[in-house]
Amino acid sequence: MTTMCGLLAFFSARGDAGAHRDHIAGALECLHHRGPDETGVELVGDASGRYADAVFAHKRLAIIDVASSHEPLPYANGRYLLTFNGEIYNYIELRDELIRDFGAQFATAGDGEVIVAGYHYWGEQVLTRLRGMFAFVIWDRQERRAFGGRDYFGIKPLHYLETADGLYLASEKKALLPFAHSNYEGDAGIDTANLSHYLTLQYVPEPGTLHKGVHRIGSGEYLTWTPGGRIEVRRWYRPVFRPAPVPDEQKLYHEIRETLRESVRMHMRSDVPVGSFLSSGIDSTAVVALAREFNPNILTFTVGYDVPGYSEIDVAQDSARHLDVTTIPTKIGPQDMMEALPKIVWHLDDPVADPALVPLYFVAKKAAEHVTVVLSGEGADEFFGGYTIYREPLSLSSVNNLPGGVQKGLRAVSKAIPQGVKGKSFLERGTTPLEERYYGNARMFTEEEKQHLLRRYDPSVRYTDVTAPIYAESTELDDVTRMQYVDLYTWLRGDILVKADRISMAHSLEVRVPFLDREVFDVAAKIPVDLKLPPRSDATKYAMRQALQGVVPPAIVNRKKLGFPTPTRVWLRGEMYEWARHVLATSGAGDLLDLSYAMRLLDEHKREEADHSRKVWTVLIFCIWHAIFVAKTLDPGIQRNQSALLTKPVVGSMVR
Repeated sequence: MTTMCGLLAFFSARGDAGAHRDHIAGALECLHHRGPDETGVELVGDASGRYADAVFAHKRLAIIDVASSHEPLPYANGRYLLTFNGEIYNYIELRDELIRDFGAQFATAGDGEVIVAGYHYWGEQVLTRLRGMFAFVIWDRQERRAFGGRDYFGIKPLHYLETADGLYLASEKKALLPFAHSNYEGDAGIDTANLSHYLTLQYVPEPGTLHKGVHRIGSGEYLTWTPGGRIEVRRWYRPVFRPAPVPDEQKLYHEIRETLRESVRMHMRSDVPVGSFLSSGIDSTAVVALAREFNPNILTFTVGYDVPGYSEIDVAQDSARHLDVTTIPTKIGPQDMMEALPKIVWHLDDPVADPALVPLYFVAKKAAEHVTVVLSGEGADEFFGGYTIYREPLSLSSVNNLPGGVQKGLRAVSKAIPQGVKGKSFLERGTTPLEERYYGNARMFTEEEKQHLLRRYDPSVRYTDVTAPIYAESTELDDVTRMQYVDLYTWLRGDILVKADRISMAHSLEVRVPFLDREVFDVAAKIPVDLKLPPRSDATKYAMRQALQGVVPPAIVNRKKLGFPTPTRVWLRGEMYEWARHVLATSGAGDLLDLSYAMRLLDEHKREEADHSRKVWTVLIFCIWHAIFVAKTLDPGIQRNQSALLTKPVVGSMVR
């Protein structure tokens, strides 16, 4: 039953789930894109037959065991019911273990049944046995208990909402909104603290959302719930970096290479075609190079533009020729971007102001015309030290290693230096503790700028609210590795994985990420700083690059990271300028943001007085989001096709 899907589950606090079934079925349709192959809605009773405890609904995209493994999936004579979104790559091995050790019986050939069987025999410890990406919910009819879990790094999403009626869980927030808005409308329903965080970070940090009351289960967390109780969320996995000196570098490089190779092999398990994204960087190129060892005919997909300096197509095509694989390119222009943005923002649920969403949308659309599954390179930078900003602690060491009194004096000097003068930023950052200066890759609006932009600026809401608990867990690590740890809990799951999941599923395409594998992390976690970022070099991910010598084309091994660049800076001064003005002028978000301030930023950018493209983009994406989800003045143009409905209303004894 390996399956991507959109799941929606309701657990009644009163045993009257039947009264909510039709509403759940209606809300499910906004998740059709996540699973167009099959629709299921089931009413579930407790073991005694006295209560209608739950409604399980799903949209299925079948990948393995296509003909069977319909969801929701029962186990142990109907005691348990499972709905599952994801892939368990070691399901064959776990299945054999469960049969050998417990005599477990299986009615399907898929991986979902392994989860629920594992829960039956191992309990909550089943989570630690799984290798893959997953968000699932299990209902135990005998104990009247819900149990759900999310994968190690937050690849697959799981949202929840508690009301007086009970507990709702869903793959995407939009499926919960019909049940969340009974007590408030419009801007009153917006979480303004998370709006402030969005304007700083360019995404809404977990576990919150921009809608009050709707939350996300975090990466490596599980939940439990029983009627009459409240949801309890606990963490079952925390990634632990343990860098240590390496006595034999070649042995380490061999281990990195072979672990990656095995992860790619596992991630290619599928009964449907598997392709891969391919950019100009080492991450996706490495995935393709290793994947072709198991499928020499693998199709690859790349995207670019006609704007000089921004397109990766030529380099990707060179890599494809070197690896002897086919790559299918897609080019997009400003008109494509403007037309697609409402759809993209609708799929996101919450705004993410990463321009790379747009090329990803189009390359995923092209890939979905040819395959059902693609491999991608997310996670390599966070695991292996791939961001240039990770070198900052090394470059600032001459200042931040000075005595406190000297640093205080230099801080005063930095304040006296005029803005824009060389050396000011260096002294400011060098005399600012890491916990205050680093909060991720994206830095949009400063606190001073947000005072101008936000109508109701709250100085008590700071980005340190998000990062302080994460820093508190990593005090024993060096500064570079602490930055990686912060990114695992902020940038990776707030930006990178949100766009990977939502934008691929927008096209009913499954993205698999071999770098974001627990075995790969265990190897990456022990690499010392000097082998991630050599002190006498500007290289990043050094150990990984060394490990991939001879695997990826020589031109790619030491190629600098481009980060999926998009020409929004150019287009906002030209083809997209009038469109941007129109979005700001017609937005209904003026009670939350001073849009005249944003308009001034746009005009200064147009006149090339400054590069405000990222700040303007952040406001534009929020305005589009507000028009769709709050003001409801913008129809994103989503087609809502329906799949075959498999409905089995079950109250009381449930056997299928």
